[in-house]
Amino acid sequence: MRTLAGLLILLALADPAAAQAGQKVQAVPVSYGSLNQNDLSLRVRNEDVEIRFIPLDPLVTRLLANDAFQSLRSLVVTKRRAIDSVASRAGVTEPGLALVSFFGLRPDTRFDPQTLTLLIRNRVFRPLGVIPVSPKFTSQQLDAREQASAIYLFEEDIPVNDSFSLSYGSLTSEDWQNKQPILDRERARVSARAREQPRDTSR
Repeated sequence: MRTLAGLLILLALADPAAAQAGQKVQAVPVSYGSLNQNDLSLRVRNEDVEIRFIPLDPLVTRLLANDAFQSLRSLVVTKRRAIDSVASRAGVTEPGLALVSFFGLRPDTRFDPQTLTLLIRNRVFRPLGVIPVSPKFTSQQLDAREQASAIYLFEEDIPVNDSFSLSYGSLTSEDWQNKQPILDRERARVSARAREQPRDTSR
């Protein structure tokens, strides 16, 4: 038994990710990240439309460069009353949030906001509600090179430290799991920067 216990300890030390499995990763300090929004984006597209999906969980948005982080945080703050209203009607206290943008690739492109779903732990999640960010979103129609964005609410946190799939009709992206090494490296860099540099309190 002692040998087995020692082996498990060695394995945990050799693989910190395995040692932390099942534990919630703590949010890193603000203003030290260097990623851009494309680093957090899942994308699917067909001939008519491209869709970009960005989770709005601070566990990953704090890894963005400060301007990008502040932009997304301000968006959530601005829409907080609407977010709380939709969540309250659904009986959810802490919904998962994402910024979803639709880009028209052809004239008179129609899109259906409710067609977008997440697959989390073999369970399909449809949006609890959609809060438009741009006026074009409510028309559900785009011309070429036009875009429309909205904040999507889901009934539970999006597992940004694990894997999930994004679907829109027959389009699917499972690329989030491939982003984990990038996110892990950036967390390590952010923690190192925070230890080495005094925090800029003016931001």
